[in-house]
Amino acid sequence: MELAGWGRFPRARCDVARPERFSEAVEGFAAEQGDGGVCLRGAGRSYGDCAINGGGSALITTRLDRILAFDDGTGVLQVEPGVSFRRLLDVFLPRGWLVPVTPGTGFATIGGAVAHDVHGKNHELDSSFGEHVSELDLLPPDGTQRTLTPADELFTATVGGVGLTGFMTRVAFRMKRVPGGQVLVREQPCADLDAFLAAMNAAAGASYTVGWIDGAAGGARLGRGILETAEPVEGPFSQPAARARPVPFDFPAMALNPLGVRIFNELYYRRVPRAGRVRSTPWRNFLYPLDALHDWNRIYGKRGFVQFQCVVPFADGPATLRTLLEVISASHQASFLAVLKRMGEGRAGLLSFPMSGFTLALDFPYGPEIAALYARLCAITLEAGGRVYLAKDALLDAATFRHMYPEFPQFAALRNSVDPHCKIRNDMARRLRLQEMW
Repeated sequence: MELAGWGRFPRARCDVARPERFSEAVEGFAAEQGDGGVCLRGAGRSYGDCAINGGGSALITTRLDRILAFDDGTGVLQVEPGVSFRRLLDVFLPRGWLVPVTPGTGFATIGGAVAHDVHGKNHELDSSFGEHVSELDLLPPDGTQRTLTPADELFTATVGGVGLTGFMTRVAFRMKRVPGGQVLVREQPCADLDAFLAAMNAAAGASYTVGWIDGAAGGARLGRGILETAEPVEGPFSQPAARARPVPFDFPAMALNPLGVRIFNELYYRRVPRAGRVRSTPWRNFLYPLDALHDWNRIYGKRGFVQFQCVVPFADGPATLRTLLEVISASHQASFLAVLKRMGEGRAGLLSFPMSGFTLALDFPYGPEIAALYARLCAITLEAGGRVYLAKDALLDAATFRHMYPEFPQFAALRNSVDPHCKIRNDMARRLRLQEMW
């Protein structure tokens, strides 16, 4: 079958296996001898090419989704890699427990969360997902299954290592208690970038913080947006029934023209009164707003999209963000999904994305002009001492990657020690030369 990524939608022939039992997965992984290698894939929600293996095979873990054990006293949960965040919300929120860190979609898997050391809207306070993992079982290509803890060097190469060190069979991490099934959300419109950053800095102690940025605005309105902060509140744990609406067809390319996006962004900005507002909403709606629209990526049409997500240090963050937004505004590339957050220092892996600073993410419909824009945004990020998020990347070049991730040689040495013949492969590893020593 053809296996395609969620973002740019490259098409490459790839043989796929979806084992339903742990023993089948281990046997299939150990027996893989194809020249194209095997790619370890979860739900395929990454926007780049890390879950694609053109000319090779893929082992999909979504049917390996058992909840293995839970300690109600300590909150330690043990699961197989295919368990989704959505399922954990459904099972454990009624019992007063929530995952400590989650990406922006509940369809992602725990295995994928480890492979990318994902972050959420609470990174500054609660760090990355990998920081909450107490141990994991890994089957590397050398066939020696081992249990890893944060004290092990191979743990630091596995967490954030885009699935290149081996097949995870069990992940143990600590859940956190919450007082109810709702969060109290405060929305505050910000007229420009200075006002946005001032409001974000003032809200630094909030449990959850996320901002929508108008990526099409320029001039005096550059960087305007809506800041959201949220706090858990007491109350019933019941969640409303999920009523997702599908996008029924691929939108034509003309649907996302700059004028249409500017109109959408203007209406979206004005939906919140100038004085702001406070509302209570279920955890599901706050954590996973886009999950209410299934196949939302079809809005970008058959050509798909790419996402640029960077993090830049706080020191020069405001100036760098201004430069990035000015370049994006001048490019007239349509982006209505633009997000700005603060991050802390917490990261668990050698190739983990987070650093203390601001993270900015924008989606662009894919086209011939996007590669040049992406390269320019990467250059600005690199000059500021920042880096690009590999889980969202499809266009970064190998040389820039090595400057952004100076710990790569340590990662390569550890990866090569368990997979010297490059049995695990994916298109990202080829593009960024992740299976080379330097």
